[in-house]
Amino acid sequence: MLKGFKDFLMRGNVIELATAVVMGTAFTAIVTSVTKGIVEPLLAVVGTNGQLGLGVQLVAGKPATFIAVGPIVSAGINFLMVATVLYFVLILPMNTLQKRFSRKKKAVPTQTELLIEIRDLLAGRSETATTDAVVDTDATEAQRRVAEMVHER
Repeated sequence: MLKGFKDFLMRGNVIELATAVVMGTAFTAIVTSVTKGIVEPLLAVVGTNGQLGLGVQLVAGKPATFIAVGPIVSAGINFLMVATVLYFVLILPMNTLQKRFSRKKKAVPTQTELLIEIRDLLAGRSETATTDAVVDTDATEAQRRVAEMVHER
C-alpha cells in the first residue's frame, strides 16, 4: 500500500504541481510587495483628498459606499506578473525538456498503405510463382505488420 502511494507521489505531474505551488506562493509575496509599494501609490495619486486610490463614491458623504478600483487593478497586475514569470521560469523550460527527452514513436503505416504493400507483394509473388511451393519472406513480413497493427487497435 505504501509503495503505491510512493509511486503516486513520485510521478512527474505531482512533483511538478507541488513545485509550481511552492514557487507560485513565494513569488506572489514578492509581486504583492512590489504592487503595494509602487502600483498602489501611483493609483492613489488619482484619488482626491480623503480618498485612498482610484474609485467611485456611490453616495456622497458615506465612505462605506466607496467602490475602490485600485485593489482590483493591483490584483490584476499581480496575476499577470506571477503568470508571466511562472510561464517563463517553469512551463517553457519544462516543455523544452520534455520535447528533448521524449521518445520518438516510429510512424505506423495506415491500413491503406499496408493493403497497398500487400497487394504489390502478392502481385509480385504471382508473377514469379512456380509450381513449387514458394515462401515469400516479404509477404510474411507484410502479414506480420498487419497482424501487429490489428493487435494494437
